Amino acid sequence: MLSAFTARPIVELRQRDKSKIESLLAYGDRILVGLNTGSLRIYRVLESIGDSGPATTGESKPPQGTSKPVELLRDQDKFSKYKIEQLAIIKEVNILVSLSNGYVSTHDLQTYELLETLTKTKGASTFAVTSNVVKDLSTGVPSIVSRLAVAVKRRLLLWSWHDSELSSETSELTLVTGIKTLTWATGTKLIAGLSSSYVLVEVETSTITDIVGPGSIGGAPGQDGGRFGGVGVASMGYIGMGGMVPRPLATRLSEGQLLLAKDINTLFIDPDGNSLGRRQIPWSVAPEAIGYSYPFLLALQATKGTLEVRNPETLTTLQTISLANANQLHVPQPYVSLAHAGKGFLVSSDRCIWRMDALGYDAQIDALVERRKLDEAISLIGMLEDALIKDKEGRLREIKMLKAQDLFDQRKYRDSLDLFTEVSAPPERVISLYPAIIAGDPSMSDYSQQSGDGTGTEIRQGDGPGAESLVSADSEPKESASSIDNTSERESLKVSTFAGSETASTFGRPSMSDIPRHELDAEGKDLETATSELAGFLVGARTKLQRFLNPDGTLKDISSDTSIGTNGTSIEEVLVPARIGYDPGREQRLRETAKLVDTTLFRAYMLVRPSMAGPLFRLPNFCDASVVNEKLLQTGRYNDLVDFFFGKRLHREALDLLKNFGQAAEDDKAPAYLQGPQRTVAYLQNLPPELIDLILEYAEWPIRSNPDLGMEVFLADTENAETLPRSRVLEFLQRIDQRFAVKYLEHIINELNDTTADFHQRLIDDYLSGLKSRDPDGGQKKLEYKDKLLNFLRTSQHYESWKVIQQLPGDVPDLYEARAIVLGNMREHRQALLIYVFKLKDHEKAENYCNQIYLTETSPVSSPAGLRRRSTTNDDDGPPSIYHSLLSLYMSPPPPYEPQWGPALEILAKHGSRLPASSTLTLIPEVLPIQKLESYFRARIRSANTVVNEARVVASLRKSVDIGEEAKLHLGDGKPGGNAGRNRHVVITEEKVCGVCHKRFGGSAIKVLPK
Repeated sequence: MLSAFTARPIVELRQRDKSKIESLLAYGDRILVGLNTGSLRIYRVLESIGDSGPATTGESKPPQGTSKPVELLRDQDKFSKYKIEQLAIIKEVNILVSLSNGYVSTHDLQTYELLETLTKTKGASTFAVTSNVVKDLSTGVPSIVSRLAVAVKRRLLLWSWHDSELSSETSELTLVTGIKTLTWATGTKLIAGLSSSYVLVEVETSTITDIVGPGSIGGAPGQDGGRFGGVGVASMGYIGMGGMVPRPLATRLSEGQLLLAKDINTLFIDPDGNSLGRRQIPWSVAPEAIGYSYPFLLALQATKGTLEVRNPETLTTLQTISLANANQLHVPQPYVSLAHAGKGFLVSSDRCIWRMDALGYDAQIDALVERRKLDEAISLIGMLEDALIKDKEGRLREIKMLKAQDLFDQRKYRDSLDLFTEVSAPPERVISLYPAIIAGDPSMSDYSQQSGDGTGTEIRQGDGPGAESLVSADSEPKESASSIDNTSERESLKVSTFAGSETASTFGRPSMSDIPRHELDAEGKDLETATSELAGFLVGARTKLQRFLNPDGTLKDISSDTSIGTNGTSIEEVLVPARIGYDPGREQRLRETAKLVDTTLFRAYMLVRPSMAGPLFRLPNFCDASVVNEKLLQTGRYNDLVDFFFGKRLHREALDLLKNFGQAAEDDKAPAYLQGPQRTVAYLQNLPPELIDLILEYAEWPIRSNPDLGMEVFLADTENAETLPRSRVLEFLQRIDQRFAVKYLEHIINELNDTTADFHQRLIDDYLSGLKSRDPDGGQKKLEYKDKLLNFLRTSQHYESWKVIQQLPGDVPDLYEARAIVLGNMREHRQALLIYVFKLKDHEKAENYCNQIYLTETSPVSSPAGLRRRSTTNDDDGPPSIYHSLLSLYMSPPPPYEPQWGPALEILAKHGSRLPASSTLTLIPEVLPIQKLESYFRARIRSANTVVNEARVVASLRKSVDIGEEAKLHLGDGKPGGNAGRNRHVVITEEKVCGVCHKRFGGSAIKVLPK
């Protein structure tokens, strides 16, 4: 599946050399080999072997060429008298630690001379070392702490160095059974593999914790839940044959994870010994050794002579390397070589050492993608650090999109579209998976033909050791993304499957022609299911595009928080296939993408949920008008089509459609809900005032068809109707019919309170024109116009009276009263009264006219003096009132009219008190009997008495108020805690002191403050 590592033999013992390799240690460019003879050989790795060749999964071959992979620097014959079972270094202390003949010894790392044999370690079976940076809790100063743990049967011995100085204290712990293996979990926690179980040892607190696991891992009494329900198969074989029980193995994985393995049972735990709940590794044979070379899990199976390379997350076997008689695995520890810095480890047999050179991570990912192991590629990218691969976010996104395409081909549409949504896949790429009935132009057939036109697979050049070029026989290099013409996202998508990522110009990818694809049927339930899931994806894409585009298609000011991932890739680049360098057509490409998304969403709704098309149109959208128009006309969804035209501001098309259906005959095939002017009127009412030309163009036929309904375009209680240009509307209605103009003028003046003098004057002109026109209804229409004219002349203050009076001849009886009203507005009261008294001969209207003028001229003022009743005995010096003018017309009319005593006496009786006495009496002729003036004098006397009595009442009320205020001043208001007035008293005793100077009062004068 994957050639992650290449096995290269770097050390091979000669045939005449009878030694065997017992232990290995690699650090830096040095390899230390411990032999069964007690000799220590030191090799230096030459830089010339850094170039790796093709990876293999079979038997390894020696490196080609004349250069040696290593050179022997030193052969320490007398390093030990017995075989060297284990080697390790503590670099911070500059010592080499070895295990030989049951003793642990320390040696100088430079000269390899023996420094000390730890006598306490007699009978030792294994040891483990670790170095860590630890901060002092009290001072916060960091220091390097190195620890050495040695297993001596059941005892665990611990030594420690602090900043290269050996601590004088040596710890010792005794466990329940013999210790087989030791592995440091952290700087202070140690995993001890016992004969039958594992324990976690906290070296600082000497706490021992049992680790519970399945099968042979160990656990509480009665627990034997291995993968096969009991004792492992391999264990049964060992026990039955009397063989050796498998060693308990352990290794550190990524941060916070460890793997325990015994027999074929495994357990993933955290540094505290708690199970992570992961499934076991499906080993068929118990491994001889396990290790972790970032980011892979290694297992050496000596019985098969193979090395397995697994993904520690998915537990899938990625590579199996055959290594004859291999029995030892050595991975440089993290404290010696950083996890991602040492891309190799060592495997050895009794006679040979192989160095496992790692293929570049980019090449590994490309190989997995080529073999369609996309889950493994995604997992591998997730485990790697950002600095180790080029454009981690972009590559991860591309591979997830390939996986989503595979899921789509497997008819797992929901999972596929969910994954496309997760990575914000370019909509063009997703839409191209669908047939033309959904995708339109960028259908899958066109996409596949363009991708599989013989261009083959793109050239891919790896960057790590052993990288190989994956080029098909008939392929040629593709042009980089920077040379692609900036035509459209759709064309760009057809050129390259990976056009949507910045990595398209850097990394090659398998072509779509090499991938067997599932052809989505153009109809049927399969298409409906896939389309239903596509709708959800497109809704999310619309939401993201709205962060960049205004409803009118202009580009928004993109803020800095619209990035995803760690590489700052903007959502804009995610949604639209990116171009290399500056892209001046970014706004246009965004609009094109938005248009494709909305149009495809419309097609999807029309296929699976037609009722959702209407709500889509009522929102700002970028749907293709021609596609929507054609589809909705085919399906007869005319209301949705009108809503779409309105949203796209294609008002003329919408109004033409409504007009055609509205004027259709009843026996026509037009839908009933569109017949008549109702929908046209409703549409016109929603248009803004800026479209006044269009409104007036299409408002005529509704007005002629149904005047009451058609006039609602201009008379409706809406903001649009109230803000229309009124002069243009008035001219339009005047051209159709004067009645419509009058109705509109009455609306804007009476209901909208328009004070424009021209409109008021035009309404009067229309009323007068109506009075002068012929009335086929027998005068009923003229009476209506007359009443409206008189009422308007009384209430309006915004017409020009001098113009109106010229239109009102004095010899037309129907205009007498109108002329009187206008004369009154011009303050020609006598002329107006002449019309009321002698032409209209309506004394009641004349009196009402005088009452109105009198109330207007003598309106009360806010000052108290204005509220006093005027005396009727001394008002001769004042100006004559309006009643005086009326009385003079009754008493002394101009020729040829006769005096009218009855109305005159009635005015004297009702309003005599409002007339000056002297001037009034001069108007009364001597021949008039006094008896008839009784009511006048009685009214005058009553008025004078009323004034006197009113003055007396006011004086009495003021006196009462004065008495109350004086009583409150002397006696207070009588309320508890209120003002006591002058009735307040203060008791002065000998102990009383002044609150200011603190002296006793004595005989001093006292002044009491208010409080």
